[in-house]
Parts: sequence; structure tokens; C-alpha cells
Amino acid sequence: MTRKGVFPSAARFAARFMLCGTLAAVAAWPSPAQDQNPVLLEDSGPPASDSGNPGNGQQDAETDSLDIPEIIRRFAAKEKEFQQARENYTYRQVVKIQELTADGDVGGTFELQEDILFDSDGDRIEKVVYAPLSTLRKISLSPEDEKDLRSIQPFVLTTDELPEYDIQYQGRQKVDEIDTYVFMVGPKRMQPGERYFQGQIWVDQRDLQIVKTYGKAVPDIRKKGQENLFPRFETYREQIDGKFWFPTWTGADDTLYFSSGAQRIRMIVRYEDYKQFRSTIKVTYGDEVPSETSGNETPAETPKP
Repeated sequence: MTRKGVFPSAARFAARFMLCGTLAAVAAWPSPAQDQNPVLLEDSGPPASDSGNPGNGQQDAETDSLDIPEIIRRFAAKEKEFQQARENYTYRQVVKIQELTADGDVGGTFELQEDILFDSDGDRIEKVVYAPLSTLRKISLSPEDEKDLRSIQPFVLTTDELPEYDIQYQGRQKVDEIDTYVFMVGPKRMQPGERYFQGQIWVDQRDLQIVKTYGKAVPDIRKKGQENLFPRFETYREQIDGKFWFPTWTGADDTLYFSSGAQRIRMIVRYEDYKQFRSTIKVTYGDEVPSETSGNETPAETPKP
């Protein structure tokens, strides 16, 4: 996210996508069901069942007996399965971002609703269903924001990404009455042009899938008069199909410190109406039905009436 005028070309992206992610204080979170105010996103605290600071996984006495590398390997494999499954689902993505004044008043709002669908050839497409004129005045959106919306806020840590990240076990914690392992995650090194997640993940001890994410997209970009800053965010998942945990809500409330001054933003992203579009099971038609006879036996001829 940039200050208006810092990236003149960034404005062309605003009609199609927007930033996803922000968090300043864990004690100030709107829950998914509470994002109903069309003017100001409610700031009424985290989901009631989530307790404790997200930065404090409780170290347990059984840590030494846990095979942490094996847990990481197994949950990364499950995340790979989930990533592939989600590619077969359609859903609606609802995004709202607001820039706030020093007094906490709304200075501008951006809204976007998109349906993530498939075309007749089976290719994934994005169909804008609601996009009122943006009233943001002090910030604009960059190509990096689009990447973060697609891959960092709904963060998935699969087997393929494991070599790119340092992963440190933090302990155990309940999230929504779910027993989880807590891990600190950060990139080992950052390749130019690539986006990464830095923060914490909560992994369901039973299903071995990420159920909650807290952190930010990195790196921030400050070079040659350009400032592209990225806020902290919190993402929750829910079990949609009885097997996989899908991201359903991302919340953000953070202050970005540009050289020209601080700018507070508040944002909500909802992922709704997941529906399976296609199955990975291959179905064939017209094959000959195998005979119940074996070997070279010839089936008995059916008597004619």
C-alpha cells in the first residue's frame, strides 16, 4: 500500500483488487459476523472464544517428547492437499478498506466484491459483482497488494514452501476451543520480486491444518523515493467440507508509517459461499463392462425366448 502519488501507476489496479491485511492491537478486532456497518467497520474485539495474546503459545511439558520436524512435515503435506482442493472451489471475496483520520473518523473507503469462478474452459476467473467508486484519498494500491491478497493473507504453508521458511515451535494454545500447535514462521531469505509471510500460525493438532494466521507480508519496500508498506493482519479459517479448513475472514487495523506521515487503515476481507466446482475423480463412460467369468472361459449363451 502506498501514499497517493508515490506509485502513479498503482491507481489502475484499484478497480480490480485491493490490499488484504492489517492488525495493530489484538484487543481491537471485529468478528466476521459484526462487519455489518456500511460506513465504519466495527472495532469490537476478537472472536469471543479466542483468548490470550496471539503471540504467546503456551510452552508445554511434553515439548521434548514431540517430534516437531515430523509434525511440520505432516501439516505441510496436509496444507498441500488443501491448496489443491481449494483450486476446485468457487467462492465470493468481499473486501472493504478504510483510511482513518487521526481522530479515528473515516476519510475514505474502498469496496470490492468478486466471485472467483471458472469459465467454460475450466480456467479460474474473477468476476466483479460490486465495485462502487473508491473514496480513498491518501493511499493507493500496488501490484504487491494484489499478490498479498491472493497468497499471503490466506496463507498456506505447503511442502513446496517449507525450504523457504524458518519454522520454530512456540507451544500449544486453544483457538476457538481447538487444540493447536503454535509456530513462528519467517522467510530464510527474500528473493527480489517475491512476497513472503512473517508471523505466527496455529495448526490444529487433530487435522494438522492451519486454522489461524497472524502476521504481515514482507518485505516492505522503501527505495528511490518509493514507499510500499504492508500492514499486519489476522486470518481465521473454518472447516467447510468436513475435511479441509478454508480461510473465511481476515481482519486488519494498523498504522503505516510513511516518511510523509502516519496513516491508519482498517480492513475486512470475507471469503463466502464456498462451492465445489469440479472433482479430482476421473469418470469415464462407454467402457466395456467386465465379464464375471475368468480366464478364457466363454460365458454361457443366454437362451432366446
